[in-house]
Amino acid sequence: MAGTGPHGRAERRNAGELESEVLATLWATDDALTPAEIQAEIGGGLAYNTVHTILRRLYDKGLVLRDVDGRRGAYRPAKNAAQLTAEAMHEALGRGPDPIAALRQFVTGLSHQEEQALRDLLGDNGP
Repeated sequence: MAGTGPHGRAERRNAGELESEVLATLWATDDALTPAEIQAEIGGGLAYNTVHTILRRLYDKGLVLRDVDGRRGAYRPAKNAAQLTAEAMHEALGRGPDPIAALRQFVTGLSHQEEQALRDLLGDNGP
């Protein structure tokens, strides 16, 4: 949520932060939500038009779908959080000149639990 700045005014959230908040709200339910429902859930004085604009951007990016059976203007996520994160990781690896070095660096920063989960996924149940 947005806080207040040094002059008592509400600080503006950037579009990426708002998109993340809207997606998190949609991921938290199995139901399609209207912009008004999303606005109420996020709170923080966010204008309805802002929520609608963010939903339109997410729709244009293919990240949300409009619900066509029933409620007019209800949205649901096109992908779950894990799918979206995995896509971002693949894109990041594709941007660099040495994806293997990037993977190596990434793995060195994993927690023990994350490293074990990766080993299990890769079929290496090492020590």
